[in-house]
Amino acid sequence: MFGKYFSKKQESFYLPGEEIKIDKNFSFMNYTCKKDALSICKNRLVSAILAFILVYCIIGIRLFEVCVAPNLNKHDVEEDNRLHAYANNPIKRADILDRNGSVIATSLPTVNLFANPRLITNPEKTAKKLVKILPELNYNSLYKKLASKKTFVYLKRNLTPSQQYQINYLGIPGLDFENGEKRIYPHKKLFSHLLGFTNIDNKGIAGIEKAQNERLTQSDIPLSLTIDAGVQYTIHQILSEQMAHFQAVGAAAILMDVDTSEVLSLVSLPDYDPNLSVNPNSRSFFNMTTKGVYEPGSVLKVFNAAMSLESGKVKVADKFDATQPLKLKYNVIKDYRGENRWLSVPEIMIYSSNIGSAQMALKVGGAEQRQFLQKMGFFDELDFEIAEKSKPITPKRWGDSTIATVAYGYGLALSPMHVITAFSSVVNGGIYHEPTILKNSNKKDNGYRVMSYNTSKQMRNLLRLVVTEGSAKKANILGYEVAGKTGTANKLSANGKYNSKVVRTTFVATFPVSKPKYALLVMLDEPKGNKETWGFTTSGWNAVPTGARIISAVAPQLNVKANYDLDTARQARIIEASYTKKR
Repeated sequence: MFGKYFSKKQESFYLPGEEIKIDKNFSFMNYTCKKDALSICKNRLVSAILAFILVYCIIGIRLFEVCVAPNLNKHDVEEDNRLHAYANNPIKRADILDRNGSVIATSLPTVNLFANPRLITNPEKTAKKLVKILPELNYNSLYKKLASKKTFVYLKRNLTPSQQYQINYLGIPGLDFENGEKRIYPHKKLFSHLLGFTNIDNKGIAGIEKAQNERLTQSDIPLSLTIDAGVQYTIHQILSEQMAHFQAVGAAAILMDVDTSEVLSLVSLPDYDPNLSVNPNSRSFFNMTTKGVYEPGSVLKVFNAAMSLESGKVKVADKFDATQPLKLKYNVIKDYRGENRWLSVPEIMIYSSNIGSAQMALKVGGAEQRQFLQKMGFFDELDFEIAEKSKPITPKRWGDSTIATVAYGYGLALSPMHVITAFSSVVNGGIYHEPTILKNSNKKDNGYRVMSYNTSKQMRNLLRLVVTEGSAKKANILGYEVAGKTGTANKLSANGKYNSKVVRTTFVATFPVSKPKYALLVMLDEPKGNKETWGFTTSGWNAVPTGARIISAVAPQLNVKANYDLDTARQARIIEASYTKKR
C-alpha cells in the first residue's frame, strides 16, 4: 500500500536560489527515501499519523473490553442498576418523613472549626481575630483553649459558609475545619415531643431520634412515620387555642387508627423548638402523652363496663341501686350530681355514675377485673417507638376498695397512650394492637383478642348514648356519629389529698361509631372555669368541645365523609316511635 511512497525517483538538483515548488494536494507522490529535508518531514508526518492510529485502536479495543464485553450476557435489570448507581451521601443521619413523604427532620452538611493549640504562635491575636468573625464566642474562654497545651480543641461547630471563608482567609496555622452535619426540624415546635432532638454530635437524645438512633445512623434510607403532618398541624393549632381559652397549664391530644393502632397525631403542650437549645428541666420538655401517668377519672368506666359485659355476670338491661352513697370499709362512694335512683347499665354510662360502676365491678370480682385490665395493657410499659415512656402505677392491694375506686377512675395511673390504645380495642371489634408510630411496622399483624365482637358492639352503642344523651353532648357533631366518654379527675395536692377545685379533664372518642375508624383522646390539665362554662371545670365543658372542634376539622382531612342522611333517618325513627307510643 505504501509502495508508491517508497518508489525510487530520478534525483532532482536545484541551483542556488531556485524556488522549490511543493504539491498543494500533499499526495506524497514525489516522495523519495533520500535524506533531504522534504523527505524527512514527509516521513515523520506519516509516522506520527500511524502512531496516532495505533494508539486510538488500542484505546478503542480496551474500551470495548471494559464497557461492552462484560455486559453482553447480563440481564437488562443489572445494566439499569449500574446506570442508576447512587452517589456517596455525605449525610450520615437519615431523614424522617411523615406518612405522605413530607420531610419533618433532616440533616444539612456543615463544618466545625477546631484548633491545634501547639501550632498557634500568638493565641491572644488569634482569639481577637476569631471573636470579630464569631462574636458569639467568649474571648477569655477562647484564649484559654488556644493557649492550652492540647493538640485538639473544638472552637465552634456548624459554621456558615461566610464564617468558614473569613476564617480560612486569615491563614492562621493551627486552625482547621472538619466536615459535619446539623439536624434541622423544618416544622419547629410541631413535632417536638414526637421527634425529640439530637446533641452537638448529632446523636439522638430524646423522642424518636433517641429510640431509633441506630436505625437512623446505619442507613441513609428515610424513616417513614404514621404521622400526618397536615392533621398534626390542625390538632396542634386547635389544642393550643383551647388551652389558652381555658387557661390550662398543659394539654395533650392523640389521634389513632383503631384498626392498626397507628398514631396519626401526637401533641403535648407546652412544647419546644428542637432547633434551639432545650432545658431538660422545663415543663415544655415533658411529654404528657407517653411519659406522664395520671388517674384518668370516669374514662375508666369504659373498660369497667366492657369487662362487666364480657364476663357475662352483667347484662345491659341489669339495674343497680344508686339511690344512696355506696359505703365500703374504708370509704364512701358518691355520685357527682347523682340521679338518686336505680340505674341500668346504659344510664350508668350516660350519667357517669360512680356508685353504679363500683357495684358492677364488685359483682364481677377483683380477680377478673385485674385479669381484664392486664389484657388491656394497663400493667406494663407500652412497646412504643418513643424514648419517653412510663409504666402504669398500679395498686399494691386489690381489695373491695380498690375494685370500686378503679371502676370509676381512681387508684390506677395510666398514660394517655395506654388509654387510647385500649379504647381502640374496645370499639374496633375487640382486637388489641400495640401502638406504633412507624409506617412499616408489623405490629398491626400481631393483634390479639381481648373481648368478643358482640361486647365491642354493645360498647359502641353505650358510648354513642353518652354523646347523644349524656355528658358529651357538645361532641354530637351532625353527620360524623361521634361516640365517647368524659372523665374528670381531681388532682392530688401537696399534702396528699384530692383537691376538687384542681382537676384534669379527659375526653376519649371514636368516629364514625357505625364503623369506627379513628379514636381521639383530648386532655386538659387544670382548666379554669369562665363565663362560657358558667364556672364549671368538668370535662363536658372544656375537653369535649375541644374534641368536637378537632373532629370537625380533621374528619374532612382524613376523607371521612359526613353522613347527614343517617342522622335524618334516625330522627325520623324517633318521631315515628314517639307517635306510635302515644297512640
